[in-house]
Amino acid sequence: MSCEVNVPHHHHPIEHAKVGRKVCDFTLETYVPREGSFGTVNLEEVQKAGKWTILFFYPADFTFVCPTELADLAEKHQALEQLGCEVIAVSTDTKFAHLAWRTSEKLLENVRYIMAADPTGALSRYFGVYDCQTGLDLRGTFIINPDGVLVSTEINFYNVGRNSDELHRKMEANIHLRENPQEACPAKWTKGAKTLTPSEKLVGKVYESLQE
Repeated sequence: MSCEVNVPHHHHPIEHAKVGRKVCDFTLETYVPREGSFGTVNLEEVQKAGKWTILFFYPADFTFVCPTELADLAEKHQALEQLGCEVIAVSTDTKFAHLAWRTSEKLLENVRYIMAADPTGALSRYFGVYDCQTGLDLRGTFIINPDGVLVSTEINFYNVGRNSDELHRKMEANIHLRENPQEACPAKWTKGAKTLTPSEKLVGKVYESLQE
């Protein structure tokens, strides 16, 4: 599935990405700190490489909660890469602002993942994080599997930062379930813990199943 993610006229409704469905292909301009250069990232190419995509929307460069979030994500970046993820931070800033912020803000010195620019807000609108009153993005995290299906979404308001430990946990759960589609992961599941296998025998007996 591929479609253009264009900003519609204000009175036209826009289709949003939905959990459980394939998402539209997109291409964004980027600043890549690891290489110190500008480039582009394309969802279809990430999928062809067999990778998961993590989109990490944040309000703006040169703000206050944002660098703490990006620094926290940087601490988990290597672990997420090892799971087969392409991590892409996205805001409505330009790639030039990304470069300037990454260079000047000491909290970002360990950021190696892609920093993508969505200055028109087109992709941000598609994922439902664009705030038209401010022109900024809410704090949204989206996990897209290698088939292009959106499997997880989290959106916070401006004033609440996210936790990359939980993102890593959700990634491990989604990878496990992709490999074991007959199973389900209970609350707080971590790698190696017991899963559930839904069936008529499990109805009303989840407690007993988890004790086995």
